[in-house]
Amino acid sequence: MTATDPTAQGVPADAMRRLAELQPGKPGGIFTSDLSVNEFLLVREAGFRPIGLVLGSSIYHVGIQLGRWGKNQELTTLSQAMYHARELAMTRMEAEAAQLGADGIVGVRLSVEAREFGSDIAEFIAIGTAVKADAPAPGGDGSWRNVKGQPFTSDLSGQDFWTLIRAGYAPLGMVMGTCVYHIAHQKMGSVFSNFGKNVEIEPFTQALYDARELAMERMQHEAEELHAEGIVGVQLNSHNHRWGGHTTEFFAIGTAVRPLRDDHVIERPTMVLSLDG
Repeated sequence: MTATDPTAQGVPADAMRRLAELQPGKPGGIFTSDLSVNEFLLVREAGFRPIGLVLGSSIYHVGIQLGRWGKNQELTTLSQAMYHARELAMTRMEAEAAQLGADGIVGVRLSVEAREFGSDIAEFIAIGTAVKADAPAPGGDGSWRNVKGQPFTSDLSGQDFWTLIRAGYAPLGMVMGTCVYHIAHQKMGSVFSNFGKNVEIEPFTQALYDARELAMERMQHEAEELHAEGIVGVQLNSHNHRWGGHTTEFFAIGTAVRPLRDDHVIERPTMVLSLDG
């Protein structure tokens, strides 16, 4: 399956009909966008035309995994489930954008919403505005798409996207890493020995540190696969979902970027001083 084959990615027929109405150049066609007015104008000024709102969804049953009650450990089955569910939603959103012939998707929002179909069922949603560049990308082959041939994705605001392009950088794609971690319960002796004291609980510190590091490392690996120079706008969040107080998901996400030219240098703004008298 490829990102240019929406039906193979699970994009429904109704979405395909909507996308057909949004095809660039179609008489009477109008674009849709969730960008604010300011964001829309800045994206246009950066040289990109909004084509239409694109989305991807995956309703996923996240199973259970048993771990040792008194041990710090990653619950790999849950980590893989949370990553795969988000990846499905992102891939379907990218497939819609590719169907429109888009160069990228801006203002992407990736969310998880619990559903009442069952205690372990959630909907993973990716939504953003597909855009088409007015001109080829400077340098290289002129394509704004990433090394995988897919439209770029970015969760930057319209303002930050404009700043990035004006500074001579291009987004490659949203990169993410997740780690679902079980934090060991304290032994009763430790609980009583710490009672009334100001003291670091080192096993808890180490567990949270390790979990965040795993999420960050996986996000970084995705950026390396895109041949990125770096990742901007990184967010590192934690979610308990419905697993209880001792199991937490650590989720890292950001936008991988590259310079538009190999010899690119960011120009410093010129400061003009005004002297009275």
